[in-house]
Amino acid sequence: MIFHPTKISGVFEVEIERKEDDRGYFARTFCENELREKAGIEFRSVQANLSLSKKKGTVRGMHYQKAPHWEAKLITCLEGAIYYLAADLRPASPTHKQWVAIELTSEKRNMILIPEGCAGGSQTLADDCEILYFMSDTYYPDLAAGISIKDPQFNFVWPLGEPTVISERDLALPHYIG
Repeated sequence: MIFHPTKISGVFEVEIERKEDDRGYFARTFCENELREKAGIEFRSVQANLSLSKKKGTVRGMHYQKAPHWEAKLITCLEGAIYYLAADLRPASPTHKQWVAIELTSEKRNMILIPEGCAGGSQTLADDCEILYFMSDTYYPDLAAGISIKDPQFNFVWPLGEPTVISERDLALPHYIG
């Protein structure tokens, strides 16, 4: 795994290292030791989630889980292409209230690593996008939270403009207070 840092501390684009032969390829997509040694993050995957977004332009997010169960996430696109955003909600961080985005595609098999204390969300760039999420903590519904995709403190840019599809829950998310 090759870790490319972004402008947000702890957020990385992760590139797989393919071992290719006549059969195809093999690549490591998760390794606790490499996450600790190369990215400086203690990440034990305790849950994996799969989502399918049927329509191009679908927006999911911006989601996070509150303390004491902040989640780190490692996300990849298994089918299609998505634009994935990570927003820094850590008050002590030098990049507090900043965000970064990475295009994840099934062709590249790249990933985004998001540390605890950051919100994440995506917009699909194709129909039928399937996303795999590795999570560092169990989901606690009472700690699930999010911020508005139109929060003026962040000025998120969605490459396809307004969402084609978005949940009522995500539309009702508040602006960030922090």
